[in-house]
Amino acid sequence: MMSSFDKLKEAVETVKLVDSHAHNIVSLDSSLPFLTCFSEANDKALSYVPSTLNFKRGLRDIAELYGSELSLEGVHEYRRSAGIETISKMSFKAAGISALLIDDGLQLDKMLATAKHRDFVPFVGRILRIESLAEEILDQGIKNGKSWTVDTFTDSFVERLKSFAVKVGTTDDVKVVGLKSIAAYRGGLDINTNVTTKEVEEGLAEVLLAANPVRITNKNLVDYIFVRSLEVAVSFDWPMQIHTGFGDKDLDLRQANPLHLRNVLEDPRFLDCRIVLLHASYPFSKEASYLASVYHQVYLDFGLAVPKLSVHGMISSVKELLELAPLKKVMFSTDGVAFPEAFYLGAKRAREVVFSVLRDACNEGDLSIPEALEAVTDIFAENANKFYKIDSAVTSRVDPTHISNTFSKLDSHVKGEFNSIQQDVVLVRVLWIDASGQHRCRVVPQQRFNKFVRENGLGLTCASMGMSSAMDGPADETNLTGTGEIRLIPDLSTRRRIPWMKQEEMVLADMHLKPGQVWEYCPRETLRRVSKVLKDEFNLEMNAGFENEFFLLKSQTRDGHEEWVPFDTSRYCSTSAFDAASPILHEVVNSLGFLNIDVEQLHAEAGNGQFEIALRYTTCSNAADNLIYAREVIRAVARKHGFLATFMPKYALDDIGSGSHVHISLSQDGKNVFSASDGSSRHGMSKIGEEFMAGVLHHLPSLLAFTAPIPNSYDRIQPNTWSGAYLCWGKENREAPIRTACPPGVPDGVVSNFEIKAFDGCANPYLALAAIIAAGIDGLRKHLSLADPIDDNPDSLRDKLQRLPVSLSESVEALAKDDVLEALLGEKLLVAIKGVRKAEIKHYAQNKDAYKKLIHQY
Repeated sequence: MMSSFDKLKEAVETVKLVDSHAHNIVSLDSSLPFLTCFSEANDKALSYVPSTLNFKRGLRDIAELYGSELSLEGVHEYRRSAGIETISKMSFKAAGISALLIDDGLQLDKMLATAKHRDFVPFVGRILRIESLAEEILDQGIKNGKSWTVDTFTDSFVERLKSFAVKVGTTDDVKVVGLKSIAAYRGGLDINTNVTTKEVEEGLAEVLLAANPVRITNKNLVDYIFVRSLEVAVSFDWPMQIHTGFGDKDLDLRQANPLHLRNVLEDPRFLDCRIVLLHASYPFSKEASYLASVYHQVYLDFGLAVPKLSVHGMISSVKELLELAPLKKVMFSTDGVAFPEAFYLGAKRAREVVFSVLRDACNEGDLSIPEALEAVTDIFAENANKFYKIDSAVTSRVDPTHISNTFSKLDSHVKGEFNSIQQDVVLVRVLWIDASGQHRCRVVPQQRFNKFVRENGLGLTCASMGMSSAMDGPADETNLTGTGEIRLIPDLSTRRRIPWMKQEEMVLADMHLKPGQVWEYCPRETLRRVSKVLKDEFNLEMNAGFENEFFLLKSQTRDGHEEWVPFDTSRYCSTSAFDAASPILHEVVNSLGFLNIDVEQLHAEAGNGQFEIALRYTTCSNAADNLIYAREVIRAVARKHGFLATFMPKYALDDIGSGSHVHISLSQDGKNVFSASDGSSRHGMSKIGEEFMAGVLHHLPSLLAFTAPIPNSYDRIQPNTWSGAYLCWGKENREAPIRTACPPGVPDGVVSNFEIKAFDGCANPYLALAAIIAAGIDGLRKHLSLADPIDDNPDSLRDKLQRLPVSLSESVEALAKDDVLEALLGEKLLVAIKGVRKAEIKHYAQNKDAYKKLIHQY
């Protein structure tokens, strides 16, 4: 049974969450006390929050996430030093949230715009709070000198409400996906669905006289607004979220029992209006479960009840929901508000609780393991995707990261299953990638990392970005020497527990002159900087997905010398090759899953002992991070099994080479804009897509200095090897260096992305992607267009086509003439890159067999 529960655990750990009800984050200088992250209490009652179970448990989790001191002041200090952007990205990535539906009707001081949350999750939708909208309309009318009547208010309210269905309707351009009512706070859930005109007139008059700004508290007016909103919701098939159960002390809990909603649920006008009972209706969870079982239009949400209760309370409330309610009607949310940590804690606890509940249901015979696995995806994502009509393709594109510390110590049974996750970390690897594409790291004890390194970084010689693959010293002509020091500053959003080394973590580092001052040679910052130009000038974001080709080699001794040879001689997509490498490949995929890196497919490649693992596309910065971690995983797992995995471009000169092909697309506000919007495009791509790709093609000879950075790279880029040897592009032409792709599910003739084949495993992915973006920007600025695609083997047209550089020397010469790349990437950085490349050229020209040692470096 243990292996079955492992599958259930893995599903709960890795599923991408749709957070169906939450609120805006506030900036760090908001007046809202951080203690409200743990409680619905306010004022003097907040002083008792530190003695609650939720606070004690939650503070430990946050301190562990941040690596901060285990105290409220320690967490405060980390928040202040890291900033809202960093802690938000860390919290959302650790939570694994792919979609966020925000009720922005809760007004907080200094809260971030709803659209700003797209910086942290792939999809953001808006839940429109009807009472807040009504108050906004009345206030605006009063400011404009309008005399309100029931009819004029109704017309304005309904017209405004309907406007959100036909346009995005908000200043920050976030789509409304549903409505919400807080009637429970404003008179209770015993809604009068037939309130009279006279009662509404009296209620409106009372509200207008009571306060400025308007606060709608008259029950008759609240009920009237609720009914009018339901009518609009039915006509536009919008769901209605209703606050039920507990909340802050303004609420009369007795009137928040969802059983009071019977008048609404049985009104013939609203039989088809889909209604969500929020917060597990706690402490009325059984009542909510009953309603969902007997009324087809009632659905349930268990936010707020998780994580505010004790572990026992959380588990009990979710179990009570599932006593009668169909699994297809229960949805996850964090009810996160104000603090990004609230979203993290809500997601973390939900994963723990749902696993515990479903595990018990399997043990008790209520569910089979396959049924429990289906329930995981339904509860955490699919039910909400369908209910709110969210594009599941969008929500699945969560920024790939490790969902850290997913399971807490629920009970002794769970402790036994997940003790490996709970082991203390002893060492932390701080990784950087140099100009020659080599992975390097410094390792520090976790205690030192948490107390000093995470904020102050580690010292590193400036020569680190001047080293070639042949020598651990600065190359000539790089302008970098052993004089001077930089700081390796960990990017804490990339901090991951190492799957193959139980007591270690790893984190990617940026290069700073001093903390807060980025060094102009930093590869990760270069990619960010060029990405910002693309975003600022064209409102575009580049996405990337890598295919990792590598050889698995085994050691053998011949004439007293060690040799590394392919572990088998099977061919392309061979099942026997996959079987032979199955233990390694399974562990690689599991480790990548542990790091929340999505694998799209894997297979044996055409070379002896060669394999390919394709990663799902994501934003280019995340794609580069994922590529680094994927290489680390593949090499480490192979080494564990006694093999050597190498990404070297041409391991054996008489065999096929290995590439790191990258698929490129462009998105605008989360939508792929590389594809043509209709059939009018000549090439199946948008004008934006054509101009960007034309820029990349135009600069391809100089781009090779980044994507094919060592002399051995050019042993791979040969005609008739599917590596792209001529300056051209083609539609689904694997002999072209740039290939447009039309994968399954894309309309015929329309392309979704393009693939660059002249990209290998020695490339620093940050610098290579930055160079690609720079080339694309040039194409957009100059409105470049594409020549006709090459549909034949380019080698058959060699007399008509330009050959790509046949050596690193030629690509460096092209780079030296490329003013565009120099302007966008930085003159000093390009001087260093050219210096490193010249050192590579010289060394391997003088040492003909030296390339063979590259298997140990790449």
